[in-house]
Amino acid sequence: MPLDLVDFEARAGEAVRAFWTSRERARQRQIEAGRADQGERAGVTAGTNMNGFTSLVIDVVRANGLGQAEIHQKRALLTLPGFFRPTKLWDLLVLHKGELVAAIELKSQVGPSFGNNFNNRTEEAIGTAHDLWTAYRDGAFGKQPRPFVGWLMLVEDAPKSRTPVRDTSPHFPVFEEFKGASYLKRYDLLCQKLVTERLYTASALLTSPRNAAVTGNFGEMSAMTGLRAFVAALAGHAAAEAARLG
Repeated sequence: MPLDLVDFEARAGEAVRAFWTSRERARQRQIEAGRADQGERAGVTAGTNMNGFTSLVIDVVRANGLGQAEIHQKRALLTLPGFFRPTKLWDLLVLHKGELVAAIELKSQVGPSFGNNFNNRTEEAIGTAHDLWTAYRDGAFGKQPRPFVGWLMLVEDAPKSRTPVRDTSPHFPVFEEFKGASYLKRYDLLCQKLVTERLYTASALLTSPRNAAVTGNFGEMSAMTGLRAFVAALAGHAAAEAARLG
C-alpha cells in the first residue's frame, strides 16, 4: 500500500497560521494583564504554538497502520530515560505494544535575537539525540529496533535570519559551508547534519514570515530538510512498525 501523507502541505499551512495567531494572542493577553513577561517571550511561553504540527504528526502515524498506538502529548507521560541524565522530556511520544515507535521534538524560533538562540537550539538538539541513542544502546527501552527520532523546526523568515553572518575563529578556520551563512542556512546545515550523522531519523526546517498568520505561507531551505522528507520518513516508519508488530 502507498504511504498516506495526509495532505501534509495544506495541514502545514493551517499549522503555520495557528502558530503565529497563538503567539500574538498570548502576547496580547500578557500585555493586557500587565505582566513583566511581555514582548517576544510572551509568545514563546504560551506553550501551544506548535499544536498544529503535533496534530499533523499524529495523523501521519495513525494513517499509516498505527491507529491503535499510544500517542502521548501530556507532560506527565512525555519523559524517557536518559544515559547522561535520569530523564528527558520530549514533545511527542508514540508507543505500540510496549515498544517506543517514535520520539519527536517540535521547536520554533522567532526574532529579533537569532544568534544565541541558534546556539542553544543546536546544543539542545545534539545533546538530546546523543543521550537517547546512548540510553538505547544500553537497553533503556528493552530489545527493540531503533525508533523514529524526529526534530522539526519552524524559524521566522525575516531579514535578520537571512542576512549573512560572520564568525571569528582565531586559531582554526570554520568549515567552508558555514562561512557567511545566514541563520536560516545554519539551521538547514544543522538539520542535514543531524540526519547524516544518524542523530535523528528525519529533521525538517520550515521558514515562515509573521504575516503568515493570515496567509499560512511557509518555505523550505532544501529538499533534504523539507517537510515532505520528514513526513514520508515518519509514514514509512509507522507502516513498517505496523507490519512488524501487527
